[in-house]
Amino acid sequence: MGESNIMAQGYSPSIWISFLSLALYVVFADKFKNTWNGLSFESFRYIIQYSKLALPSATMVCLECWAFEILVFLVGLMPNPEITTSLIAICVNTEYVAYMIIYGLSAAASTRVSNELGAGNPNKAKHAMAVALKLSILLVLAIVLSLALGHDIWSGFFSNRKSIIDRFAKMTPLLVVSIAIDAVQGVLSGLKRKSL
Repeated sequence: MGESNIMAQGYSPSIWISFLSLALYVVFADKFKNTWNGLSFESFRYIIQYSKLALPSATMVCLECWAFEILVFLVGLMPNPEITTSLIAICVNTEYVAYMIIYGLSAAASTRVSNELGAGNPNKAKHAMAVALKLSILLVLAIVLSLALGHDIWSGFFSNRKSIIDRFAKMTPLLVVSIAIDAVQGVLSGLKRKSL
């Protein structure tokens, strides 16, 4: 039995135990007695309105996740799929790492801006937004310069084959541009989300 099978067999029951414990707590705890009076047709009154919003949103999230899977599949159909698949894997993982760093800044900035707006301080919110944008530019520059100057070291973490490392070096300028654009977009979307 493989290691992943053992992990799956341990993970699945733990999730079910957690779910059942929470469900039993909600059903039998006294403090939840007045929160729900049971199922009624009133519950389904706005289901069409919610579905009109939820289905396109769920589709967009699915397409975002599937885009990388489709990309890897299409790369596998190209000539020399072993090298191209490795290159795409390195690029996608590099993009993920860079995006998660910027996404963390975006979440922090979003919280700060919303706190300032909630406290009635629009000038401080604007200042927090400006600081977040400047920090994102500094972070992007650090990531881009690190990748541009150390692309051989970075790709060496993923592969020790010279052909893959050399081809990744040729792809680095495109990856750097993608990371820069994606980072600014990530911070702006986080800030905009809270200021609406």
